Amino acid sequence: MTASPQLFSADRPPHALPEQDVLSALDTDDSGLDSTRAAEILAATGPNALPPSEQETTLQRLLRQFHDPMIYVLLAAAVFTGILGEVIDTIVILAVVLINALVGFFQEGKAADALESIRSMLSLDSEVLRDGDWTEVDAEELVPGDIVRLRAGDKVPADLRLLRSVNLRIEESALTGESVPAEKAVDPVAADAVLGDRSSMAYSGTVVAAGSGTGVVTATATGTEIGRITTMLSEVESMDTPLTRSMTRFSSLLAIVAVVLAVGMVLLSWLLYDHPWPRLLMSAIGFAVAAIPEGLPAVLAITLALGVQAMASRNAITRRMNSVETLGSVTTICSDKTGTLTRNEMTVREVVTTAGRFEVTGIGYAPDGEIRAADPATAGAPGAGTEDAAAGGTIELAAHPGLAAIAEVAALANDSRVVERDGEWVLNGEPTDGGIRTFALKSGAHPQAERLAEVPFDSEYKYMATLDAGADGTRLVHLKGAPDRLLDRCDRQGDGPDAGTPLDRAHWEAEIDRLGASGLRVLAAAERRADPGTDELTTDDVDAGGFVLLGLFGIIDPPREEAIEAIRTVQRAGVRVRMITGDHAGTATAIAREMGIGDRAITGAELEASTDEELREIVREHDVYARTSPEHKLRLVQALQADGEVVSMTGDGVNDAPSLKRADVGVAMGIKGTEATKEAADIVLTDDNFASIAAAVEMGRTIYDNLRKAIIFMLPTNGAQGLVILVAMVAGMTLPITPLQVLWVNLITAVTLSLALSFEPSEPGIMERPPRDPRASLLDSEAVVRIAYVSLLLGGATIGAFLLAQSGGLDLETSRTIAVHTLVVGQIFYLFASRFTTASSMRRELFTTNGISWLCVALMIGLQLAFGYLPFMQVAFATTAVPLSGWLLPVIVGVVVFLTVEVDKALRRRARKATVGVSTA
Repeated sequence: MTASPQLFSADRPPHALPEQDVLSALDTDDSGLDSTRAAEILAATGPNALPPSEQETTLQRLLRQFHDPMIYVLLAAAVFTGILGEVIDTIVILAVVLINALVGFFQEGKAADALESIRSMLSLDSEVLRDGDWTEVDAEELVPGDIVRLRAGDKVPADLRLLRSVNLRIEESALTGESVPAEKAVDPVAADAVLGDRSSMAYSGTVVAAGSGTGVVTATATGTEIGRITTMLSEVESMDTPLTRSMTRFSSLLAIVAVVLAVGMVLLSWLLYDHPWPRLLMSAIGFAVAAIPEGLPAVLAITLALGVQAMASRNAITRRMNSVETLGSVTTICSDKTGTLTRNEMTVREVVTTAGRFEVTGIGYAPDGEIRAADPATAGAPGAGTEDAAAGGTIELAAHPGLAAIAEVAALANDSRVVERDGEWVLNGEPTDGGIRTFALKSGAHPQAERLAEVPFDSEYKYMATLDAGADGTRLVHLKGAPDRLLDRCDRQGDGPDAGTPLDRAHWEAEIDRLGASGLRVLAAAERRADPGTDELTTDDVDAGGFVLLGLFGIIDPPREEAIEAIRTVQRAGVRVRMITGDHAGTATAIAREMGIGDRAITGAELEASTDEELREIVREHDVYARTSPEHKLRLVQALQADGEVVSMTGDGVNDAPSLKRADVGVAMGIKGTEATKEAADIVLTDDNFASIAAAVEMGRTIYDNLRKAIIFMLPTNGAQGLVILVAMVAGMTLPITPLQVLWVNLITAVTLSLALSFEPSEPGIMERPPRDPRASLLDSEAVVRIAYVSLLLGGATIGAFLLAQSGGLDLETSRTIAVHTLVVGQIFYLFASRFTTASSMRRELFTTNGISWLCVALMIGLQLAFGYLPFMQVAFATTAVPLSGWLLPVIVGVVVFLTVEVDKALRRRARKATVGVSTA
């Protein structure tokens, strides 16, 4: 596919050029292209469609499950046993490998593919001026130079330089992150204007919220802004999760050690005892199978799958299983503002009248809240009642005519409605108008008036006016809009249309600056009397002036209360929260300050001017970023990762997709997020709430803890089995357990006992500790020591049980069966000690907090009884029934293992207390 030609340069982009210059650059005019010329351009540029993406096939996903060093060793073992004619061993090894692969295959979702979903954002058809007539054409046939008409509800089919705009407002949040539709005009803007400030452009994939307009196509397909993001997304490399990296290192090391020791053992046995090679190879295979935890991939997949289910109950749908654990490892959460940290519901926070300032409580579109005096000047206003005598007192509307007048404007000069549906208050109309409508409802204003005429809001004059007739026949013009436009049309200020106080413009401009500095969007309200009998209203009538300024509304998209607490929770856990938004710096700073994130926003322009090294310095010191583009967001994530951070990125717009894909964990909004964002993400929040991210972080930490417990529990089994075979080969004795029996022990302990640890609840204080170092080893020194001494205990006891049985005159099958029982029972007791990493297991919680563990122990005992007593199992695994007395030694060994681990934990707890006492002193 050929991209649209580069007809504009960085210093002369279409948004900065006059309309005629743009038309000239495109070799067209306002009458559009003829069909012949359009066909020629289409042949040169290709269709206006984004390229399809490559999808991972089912076979590729299945084969990827075998990409593990431990699996390679097992496959090699299966090949050798097959060559040696050990058919049963070969079948069992291959079955274990296949089961592990199938578990991962079915649990893992389809790989990320954001490009296909972005393609669906292009409009299906559009209204184009061709051959001098307006006609409907398929959007894929659009070419640079076409003249396109836009109406409310249309999806913009390509990047357009606007030629005409009538009250045109376009919803661009998917590209810019702004919470309100962008007002459009035809005047050029600065060449370096960020995307959200390019009022002379309409971008592909956005939606016309109101008004109409026409524009000339400046770019199609991959040349559009959305196409540029598509290209970025295809070039972004997904990061391996910390768990994946740790498991890869661990698996590789374990596989290498197993192979090296197996080769060394074979050579040593051959030199010392000159055993035949078939026997040596089977022993080597037995050692490799013993040393490798075959069940680990299955336990990993099942534990993560259980985490996925638990996360779903907390409003987080996980698309990639490893991301569950990665969330528990994050050191930085980068969050969008609108709808994630905030409610995405514009709310009047403050009202200023000539009587003073008023605070408006309540958030969102629910009309629940009060109006309170915000300062002593308000409390002392003329007409204030005794209840209003102090700042913070609830205001009665009847006592404040100025407040009543501005509430009346909010109710009448307004086309929005807020209604209750299924217990939720929802908006029908523009967000800003919805916030003002809700304020009017909170105030209790219900003016009885008939609208006779109106001047609808238009981005050209930035106000809305209505001509309303009261019940007594009085006619008033109510005006609401941009403060500067209303100040130009007012000559008085006060609490009603008959006020005579001259306008103090300097005072009101200072108030506007104060509200703006607080991150509030400011609108003004005014009114005047109309002549009796007047039934019409035009912009000329409004522009004639003579209005009385009633006051100002300070409006903001307020923070979610639960998000504020969630931020505190993750900050206590050592996770740094950063806000990255396309909104204005003032708004971002105000929200960030209120949420405890930061007190200064770095703008996209500052990021643009920074080198990569300077950007790394910036991200170390600042947490709030405003007016950002997709490139800025991606650079910020990369800078954080280059600094060693594990990054979670949240977002909802197409502009967030590249950074979500690059982040260690991409989190998309499920309600208002675009399909492109959901496909690029690892996790999708069904409630669009930051609090769900905090809950997911806790769940991720719990899952990692449980995985680590499972590994520390499993490895002593492999260590013990490897030790048994190694000692037997070096000592020249008969193997106490066969390779097939080794596979049995590995498989059932993984499926039963190891899986029990997946259901352990969170450790106490899990959200009070710092994130783990992603570069740290999966196993610390304490874990290695425990694995070592438990391996020695279990391995030594297994050899001892075998030798004791042999010395007592028992046959080989009975001796081996007792040896396997000893190993398994020792593992059961070790499980009880492993359920609590550092705390004592001799406590009530051992019996009350994880009932699944006892079911797993019961299942394990049942399987082991079948292993020794069922005839077909005896044939398959060369076992035999043992008398009741044969279980005494295994139980004694289990108790010794349990007490040894508990003593070790007690000594370590005492050492930690002593260390804390010394450091405190």
